[in-house]
Amino acid sequence: MRALILGGTTEARQLALMLVDRGWEVTSSLAGRVANPKLPAGNVRIGGFGGPAGLTRWLIDNAIEVVVDATHPFAEHISVSAAEAALATRTPLVALHRPAWQPGDGDRWIDVADMQQAAARARRDYHHIFLTIGRQQLAPFAADADNLYVIRCVDPPEVPLPPRHRLILDRGPFDVDGEKRLLKGNQIDCVVTKNSGGKATMPKLQAARSLGIDVIMVARPPLPGGSAVTCVTTARQAMQVLSGL
Repeated sequence: MRALILGGTTEARQLALMLVDRGWEVTSSLAGRVANPKLPAGNVRIGGFGGPAGLTRWLIDNAIEVVVDATHPFAEHISVSAAEAALATRTPLVALHRPAWQPGDGDRWIDVADMQQAAARARRDYHHIFLTIGRQQLAPFAADADNLYVIRCVDPPEVPLPPRHRLILDRGPFDVDGEKRLLKGNQIDCVVTKNSGGKATMPKLQAARSLGIDVIMVARPPLPGGSAVTCVTTARQAMQVLSGL
């Protein structure tokens, strides 16, 4: 079987290894936005496809028999392309997205629909804001010249930033004690994050809870494809679905 796995998440790498071990021909496609990414087992391609039409051609040219969308839950454009290309080629599509975080006792979450709402709320109500949203969606915060933003991402941002900011280039996983030191050391009164789920970056939420700090939580966009997509949350579940094809 020939499979295309979209994304370089932990779950994507786990699934690629499982499939390669079972003799599948696997190609993993990475966006190329992070320098020195962790490479999965099997074949690897880096870069976009040119939208739904380009991905459709690629699936046909490479005789792909199943597509797995294991991208970050906020990688909206490639998920749309995957849904449209899978429909056009009648290729089975499996969405492998880790479960979203859920608030627990003591959490002070403020749920918002998108990054624009997050930026408006942060600017209105807070003064020392920790942005842990990656580097692609920082622009909505750039117009705020009044408040201080501590921005953490893996690679340097290439979008406008708030005039008052501190940039931290670092890659997880992080631990709770380190996150608490960061929050206290920068006098953070609000954390802004996307509900990506997973364990690697959960310590920031645990640190915010223990310190009584508010968290502006940006909701995931809806997954495209509707009932045509088989949704799973772990690589093992994906493997079970793919084994039945």
